[in-house]
Amino acid sequence: MGIKEQNIIVQKTIHLSLEMICYCDILYEERKFVVANQLLKSSTSIGANVMEAQHAESSGDFLHKIKIAAKEASETYYWLNLCEKSKGYKYEIRYQKYVEDILNILSRIIISTKQKIRNSV
Repeated sequence: MGIKEQNIIVQKTIHLSLEMICYCDILYEERKFVVANQLLKSSTSIGANVMEAQHAESSGDFLHKIKIAAKEASETYYWLNLCEKSKGYKYEIRYQKYVEDILNILSRIIISTKQKIRNSV
């Protein structure tokens, strides 16, 4: 069994990336290029950083990559919020719920990793 099959945050970020790729295709078709580009970059970056963290060189490196993933998730939430509030954008609230779920998991990972680092000193 590989990393993605056993790790919930990896699974959820892959799922989000796939959802956002499809959603951004819709935005591109509607000529919403600026938002589509930003949203595609930030949303897929979450999973890329989570995956990098799986092969971190140290706990500090792991924490750094997870924090970057959390920042990208916050940015993704921002772009989705704009889509929700903008006229003329097709939008589904479930996208924000996916990101909220990921942010909650990343927050717990950050807290537990910080505690682990403190306890190992």
